[in-house]
Amino acid sequence: MPARRPAGAAQPARDEATRRADQDGTARDQPARDGADRDDAARDRARGCLLGLAIGDAMGAPAENMTAAAIAERWGPVTGFLRDEPAGTDDTEYAAFSALLLIEHGAALTSEQVADAWVRHLAGRSGGFPGAGFSELGTIENLRAGLRPPASGQHLHSWSDGLAMRAAVHGVYAAGDLDLAARLAAVDGAVSHDGEGVYAGQAVAVAVAAALAGARPGEMLAAARARVPADSWTAAALATAATAAGPDALLDALVVRAYPWTDLAPEAVGLAFGAALAADGELRRAVPGAVAMGRDADTTAAIAGALCGAGHGMAGIPAEWVAAIGPVTGRCLGEVVAGLTMRDLADRLVAARPGTRPEARTGR
Repeated sequence: MPARRPAGAAQPARDEATRRADQDGTARDQPARDGADRDDAARDRARGCLLGLAIGDAMGAPAENMTAAAIAERWGPVTGFLRDEPAGTDDTEYAAFSALLLIEHGAALTSEQVADAWVRHLAGRSGGFPGAGFSELGTIENLRAGLRPPASGQHLHSWSDGLAMRAAVHGVYAAGDLDLAARLAAVDGAVSHDGEGVYAGQAVAVAVAAALAGARPGEMLAAARARVPADSWTAAALATAATAAGPDALLDALVVRAYPWTDLAPEAVGLAFGAALAADGELRRAVPGAVAMGRDADTTAAIAGALCGAGHGMAGIPAEWVAAIGPVTGRCLGEVVAGLTMRDLADRLVAARPGTRPEARTGR
């Protein structure tokens, strides 16, 4: 029988060597674990952003083009989805489409590539575009006529919120790089929008990129204001969002009553940022708050959901709201987006970012 080491006797030298080796190994592994934690956090916020967009879109869809008074009369206080089977609109589908272009081309994306994709996948689509906005329909007609960007985005509705509704994906891809987020939104937007329509999209993209880097709602707003022309309508709307005392005051200050449509980009981003600020970035309050104001309610709520989801990630979204969002239907854009999920698109955008670790691209 081997001799036992007396109690209190020193450990053999090789035990000390083993202990030191274990410590060294732990130290070497720590950066990898830290990197994995960062990757998980990045995916979580990206998922929160795009699912927040889809939730806002689906929650706001039944209230689109309604007034706040009419919404309150029909549904009372908005606390969740207004339909038993919520469904997204063109807002979610165009965001998914723009995400695919970023995944394919990354930071090298050009307006010519965006236009080519619109021509290839959308302009030749038969059966129309159910639920599509005026700016998107005008763009498709321009592209069919042979116009290229920026001329393709110069039409009667170039100041619509059609870019703002999809621009969160540019912020997800460019997380933390606010200049890149603004540039990518402008590259995509040049195909379908001009002027204020582009500025509003840039504001959303920049705010999302800032939120993904940890910015609070006020900091998101400041970042967005810093990257749109100071004398623009969009900048004025963002300033109003920061100062309006409640939804009634916000609506009174932003809504252009003489204009017959509700899709004005500066108005939409002003209402969306106002809802996010009033809720201190809490999605469960911001999205219903945006819906309750009406107007282009699916878009304003989608933007508010994207901003807040980027700030708080999946933990800030009620689980039952997440469960209600299924794959993209493709009702508006067809098979190019049908069956995609916002969660998967978020993961793919994170994986496509420059400098992403190889293991992060597979979600490991």
